[in-house]
Amino acid sequence: MWYDCFNEYLLKNEFENNKICPCIYIKKTTSIFAIVTIYANDLNLVGTPKELIKAATYLKNEFEMKDLRKINFLSWFTNWTFISNGIFIHQSTYTEKVMKHFYMDNAHPLSTLMVVRSLDAKKDPFRPLKEDEEILVLKVPYLSAIGALIYLVNCTRLNIAFVVNLLARYSSTPTKRHWNRIKHILRYLHRKTKIELFYSGSNSKLIGHADAGYLSDPHKKRLQTSYLFTYRDTVIFWRYIKQTLMTTSSNHSEIITIHKPSWECIWLRSII
Repeated sequence: MWYDCFNEYLLKNEFENNKICPCIYIKKTTSIFAIVTIYANDLNLVGTPKELIKAATYLKNEFEMKDLRKINFLSWFTNWTFISNGIFIHQSTYTEKVMKHFYMDNAHPLSTLMVVRSLDAKKDPFRPLKEDEEILVLKVPYLSAIGALIYLVNCTRLNIAFVVNLLARYSSTPTKRHWNRIKHILRYLHRKTKIELFYSGSNSKLIGHADAGYLSDPHKKRLQTSYLFTYRDTVIFWRYIKQTLMTTSSNHSEIITIHKPSWECIWLRSII
């Protein structure tokens, strides 16, 4: 009902609803434009200065709104920098909230993201639950922490994708070892909560990178792959996954990565 109301109101003001993505509304001529994106009750406005003011005024006349000025959309923050001709995107405020929520805001920060793994399955600190270990009680917010970290991974913090993916596999049977690894990540994030992605106005080439880790999973012997794409010198797509196939060599792993990369699973963040 809310979307129908919002949709009808914008269409009256000559906005066009994007056919591919219904959450985007565009109004443009040869000299001006305004773009409105909607997610539940959060709005993001982009456009030429005068048309942007008109669009904001038009929306405020009908709906009760709070102007946050700089973009704060789904816990994303953007800073425009005209000197460098580009835009910065970060999630520092969200990261700080995560720290406080899990009582890690006063923890000693760490410079390393994770402890060293071992190809010996018995010595691997990320090994699955053993018979002599206990599963964490429900009072330990393991799933909540995984969810918060996955959101960071999907939006801006691709540097923690590997270890978060690794720990998410034990969500149904987490142990104290796994919970300590979660806290390790939080202490690493606490060291520098504001890491920005900078999208420049130059170098508009789309470049892709892919890699495969043969025997990087000592427990299931499954191929693990990662890939990312850069545009304007900054990453725009990234993913780390464990494949369903078993490989017999590094060469086999590379071939599987090229021919079966699971493109439909790419996490996409689009910048207008």
